[in-house]
Amino acid sequence: MKKLLFIAFIVMAGSLELNAQQFKVITSVESIVPNGLGRSRIISANEDKDYKEFTSVQTEDDNSRNKSKRDEIRVKNFEETKLLNFYNIGGIRFQNIAANDALITSKINAMVAEGWELAFVTSAVESEGGKGDGQGIFITRYIFKK
Repeated sequence: MKKLLFIAFIVMAGSLELNAQQFKVITSVESIVPNGLGRSRIISANEDKDYKEFTSVQTEDDNSRNKSKRDEIRVKNFEETKLLNFYNIGGIRFQNIAANDALITSKINAMVAEGWELAFVTSAVESEGGKGDGQGIFITRYIFKK
């Protein structure tokens, strides 16, 4: 009976390992600053960080400030792929959007070839807010899993 339970435990442990998933986030940042003045990139971290090292728990008794240092949080080992800005001096540039689509597609295809599956995509925009704003990005996060 003990031998049977031990075998069942090993089988269960093996299936738990198979169900463990790994995730990776790739981010594209595309400038929507008028006159082509912004910067656009695909960013992919090449190092891992443990969020627990930079997390504090706030309670009623202890609401002290999180003392994490920015330089310890910062990732210095990452991949940066240049993209084109949505706008140039003449206005919106559709060729730039098509070029970015081609580069992003290439990155997704490379990730899939490495065994990653595209699980989620989420986007957000901070757009030009009117005269004199001069700020704006379109950001997309591609979340892959293995």
